[in-house]
Amino acid sequence: MLGAGRAALTGWARAGDGGRCSRRGETPDSGLQLLPLPKRQSARGWKDVLHTTVGILREGGLVGVPTDTIYGIACLAQDSQAVRNIYSLKGRNGAKPLAICLGEVKQIYRYCHVSVPDELLRDLLPGPVTLVLERSDELNKDLNPFTPLVGVRIPNHPFIRELAQACSAPLALTSANVSSQTSTLAVTEFRDLWPELSLVVDGGPIGDAQNPESRLGSTVVNLSVSGKFTIIRPGCALTSTLEILGKKYGLALEPSCS
Repeated sequence: MLGAGRAALTGWARAGDGGRCSRRGETPDSGLQLLPLPKRQSARGWKDVLHTTVGILREGGLVGVPTDTIYGIACLAQDSQAVRNIYSLKGRNGAKPLAICLGEVKQIYRYCHVSVPDELLRDLLPGPVTLVLERSDELNKDLNPFTPLVGVRIPNHPFIRELAQACSAPLALTSANVSSQTSTLAVTEFRDLWPELSLVVDGGPIGDAQNPESRLGSTVVNLSVSGKFTIIRPGCALTSTLEILGKKYGLALEPSCS
C-alpha cells in the first residue's frame, strides 16, 4: 500500500484578469465576490466574512483564502465535483495530489492513520508544515484516488482554521496559482484565476513580495512510515522541522524518492 503512495509523493512538492476589483458587497464583472477580511477584533465583520465563505463552500464553490504562508484555493474535500473544478482551474495534472486543511489537530485522527506521537503533531501544527500521512476511509475516495496518502495542513492563520471548523469537514487546499507558476502573496497576484472563483477573501499581503523565500510555501514531510520521515519539499520551515523530527523525536531522515 505504501509503495503505491510513494510513487505519487513527488507531486506533493508541487502541490502550498477577470473582473474589476470591487468594494465590499459588490461583485466584479465575472460574478466574483471580493471581501476584505476585517481585523480579528472586529468580531461582527469577521463573522460575516466567515459565514459568507462557509455558505459558498457548501454550495460547491471555490474560494481564494489567505494562509500563514501563501494564498490558497479551497473547496470542500468531500465534494467530488468541487475537487475536479480545482484541478480544472489550476490546469493541474490529475496525478498530483491535493492537501487537506483542518482546523484542529484532533481532527487528523478522523481522516488519517497516525503513527507518530500526538505531541509531535502539536509541535508542528498549527504551522507552515504539510504532514503526509496514510489516509483513512473517512476521506473522500475521489480526492487523490491514486495514492493511500494525504497531506494535512493546519495553517497558523485564524481565518482558515475557523473556516475549516465552521464547515465541520476538511477543505481541499492548493496554492492560488496556475500549476508551475509562482505562488502568490496578494490577491491581485492571482487575478487571472478570479473568473473561476466564487469568492476571494482578501487578508492583505502575506510576507515580503521582494523576498523569494516568502513564496516557498509549507515544508512537506512524509510521516507515513513509522520511525522515519522524508522531506518532500523543503519549504519555509525546514530547519525547525528537522530539529523537531530528528533531534527531539529521534526519527530517521530517509532520502526522498523524487
